[in-house]
Amino acid sequence: MAITATVASCLVCDTAFEVRDDWEKGEITECAACGQEHEVVEKSATVVRLDLAPDVEEDWGE
Repeated sequence: MAITATVASCLVCDTAFEVRDDWEKGEITECAACGQEHEVVEKSATVVRLDLAPDVEEDWGE
């Protein structure tokens, strides 16, 4: 199975990176240039929409 990719841009530093076809909605990826994590919020054959990944907060046993 061949894996192709779509190009997206980091929302912080505008560096281009690849979004692979096997990624799904909810997938988290990290920009290699600045380290910002992005979440795939929409993905179709023609559209890839990213948002900044939510911060995971500790619940400290709550």
